[in-house]
Amino acid sequence: MTTLLVIAKEPRPGRVKTRLTPPFTPEEAAELAAAALEDTLRAVAGAPAHRRVLVLDGEPGPWLPPGFDVVPQCQGGLDERLADAFARCAGPALLIGMDTPQVTPDLLDVDFAGCDAYFGAAQDGGFWALGMAEPDPGLLRGVPMSTATTGAVQRQRLHAAGLRVGELPCLRDVDTAADAHAVAALTPRGRFAARLARCAAVTGPDARQAAAGHSPSAARPAPGPGGSR
Repeated sequence: MTTLLVIAKEPRPGRVKTRLTPPFTPEEAAELAAAALEDTLRAVAGAPAHRRVLVLDGEPGPWLPPGFDVVPQCQGGLDERLADAFARCAGPALLIGMDTPQVTPDLLDVDFAGCDAYFGAAQDGGFWALGMAEPDPGLLRGVPMSTATTGAVQRQRLHAAGLRVGELPCLRDVDTAADAHAVAALTPRGRFAARLARCAAVTGPDARQAAAGHSPSAARPAPGPGGSR
């Protein structure tokens, strides 16, 4: 079976989801990040896996469910941290970030019988998921992160290595207020949606304006998994 990896930052004010401020406060942004991470971890906990690993920058909190091994992220850029996460795996592995709380256990139930890798594109040009039947950290090192072509470059790396790549559905990352409202609408019963509703209720018209699409999200840089800003 597959090892499921989640790469994430401890949801502390000022360290995560900084592009949600404004309209949200740093404390609210951290609460939203914690809710997104909790929804993500619950989805991973519900998916079949050989092992579940949280690759964490920071310390675990009450949002961590049982059944996860916690390992620290290494130093370096995001490409190095993703590569190091895969280097810890001896068999098939699928890695995701904390920015897609709409993910479901079914999306994470991958079968490498017919392919060598899985790739899940993000709408902003990055990627939300990457899987390899035989993890090769070298396929991630040097990929330019946080650009509009991050996903395209990473996918091309997989193809250039001769891997048969299975495509996962394209998902929307939560980076801006507009993203947050759009993603929450997809999973209205999730913890992220509930937390967003509480935050938006006291934030006022700026959040409603962002939800209406008055946010430059289409031009934003594209992080890879775990690239919360």
